[in-house]
Amino acid sequence: MENALPVTRRQNFPQWYQTVVDQADLAEESGVRGCMVIKPWGWGIWERIQQQLDRMIKETGHENCYFPLLIPLSYFQKEAEHVDGFAKEMAVVTHHRLKAIDGKLQPDPEAALEEPLVIRPTSETIIGSAMQRWVKSYRDLPVMLNQWANVMRWEMRTRMFLRTAEFLWQEGHTAHAGRDEAMEETMRMLEVYRILAEDVLAMPVVAGEKPPHERFPGADNTFSIEAMMQDGKALQAGTSHYLGTHFAQAQDIRYQDENGGLVHAHTTSWGVSTRLIGGVIMTHGDDDGLQLPPRIAPHQVVIVPMLRDKPEDADVLAYCQDLAKALRQVSAFGEPVRAHVDVRKTKAVNKRWAWVKRGAPIVCEIGPRDVTGGNVSFLRRDALRGEKGMNMQARTREAFLADIAGLLTGIQQSLFDRAKSFLDANITGGIDSLDALTTYFAEAGEEESFRGWVRVAWAKPEGEELARIEQTLKALKLTVRNAPLVQPPSLGSCIFTCRPAVEEIIVGRAY
Repeated sequence: MENALPVTRRQNFPQWYQTVVDQADLAEESGVRGCMVIKPWGWGIWERIQQQLDRMIKETGHENCYFPLLIPLSYFQKEAEHVDGFAKEMAVVTHHRLKAIDGKLQPDPEAALEEPLVIRPTSETIIGSAMQRWVKSYRDLPVMLNQWANVMRWEMRTRMFLRTAEFLWQEGHTAHAGRDEAMEETMRMLEVYRILAEDVLAMPVVAGEKPPHERFPGADNTFSIEAMMQDGKALQAGTSHYLGTHFAQAQDIRYQDENGGLVHAHTTSWGVSTRLIGGVIMTHGDDDGLQLPPRIAPHQVVIVPMLRDKPEDADVLAYCQDLAKALRQVSAFGEPVRAHVDVRKTKAVNKRWAWVKRGAPIVCEIGPRDVTGGNVSFLRRDALRGEKGMNMQARTREAFLADIAGLLTGIQQSLFDRAKSFLDANITGGIDSLDALTTYFAEAGEEESFRGWVRVAWAKPEGEELARIEQTLKALKLTVRNAPLVQPPSLGSCIFTCRPAVEEIIVGRAY
């Protein structure tokens, strides 16, 4: 049975991914290396993710704000450890004017800035500077901010949505009176991200803490949600950081406590980005294209009129428009159903496959017979093909309207269940030595990326011992993803140090 895409996941997963981005009409290259044009369908998905997350952020007590794109270099110089983590990725503005020199536009030598400006790679420093001005007393705390913005990190190897030089995200920044309150905030937002991933994106994740060598630069603790893609690799889908007083000391964020003393605030930061779209593609996509969870699909039901340049076309089109109007009166996931009638002057079969590749959850095909019988013919994107071809279903218009909320809920759940089964089946335990770990991944050969993850015992090594382990993992193209929040009741010996383990970690290949 032929597929809608020219390449399958098994043939070439990276090429399959790029093909989905193209064929689903999500984004395209911009002409600037590492920067992409997000097309309307791709933007519609991001908009849906943004709306869902923005609501959750506000429900947890945060306020939206905006800070400048350009950050003085001196702000970063206050925080050496933080700067070291981003220095190689920073894009810098050094001039404020161009000038024609020898027939070419070049930076005007007389327009050099007194201080270089960094295009924000993240906003801890500039927001910390503002908090220093705003926080004077314990009564000013907590400060709970969120920013929707773009950032720039000069990536050397780029892939649309997954790793681009410019990307869109939200970054939350908060300041608190003490550690306990700040840690509670850190874990609250990690849980918000888990809910977003699993309930909205239908993307199962493992929430846990990063080891010290994988922490956000300058953080005391970093927590992540890790999702498994269909090639077995991990995608870090969101992070939440407890920054301690590190940034507060660098930015002098101090407040007068109830006893009159001056103490440093405890800060947090957390964020997710447009890489979530890449995660959705690689979690749910198949060899016919994208599959979208209904909660983030810009159009949940797409209606394709089967027009033949005949008199009955007007009746078909009117029936489709009326059906869409009726669907919009129905609620699914607490919102009106998003229905769209595709009236483009293109063959119905081509329109159907275009929407299949875009991942529309339900695609209806309405012809004269449907109009006469008062029926709706449709297919579910999550059950596209059967043994005898297309899994096209037919119901009366009234039954379809009555069932649509349940159909969409069922698709959302089926995508999650399928992905959760895949995740659970591809996390391997029982590897009790470094030799066994090496053999497990080395034996994969050409299918190395389909090995999934392993859970192994870990003694939290440090210093030179940790550095040697990092080199060993790097040689195997592996990284420590996180230590899951849910730990087993008993632990053996650390496979790297042979000492008694203190936790279990997930190890795997990653994006």
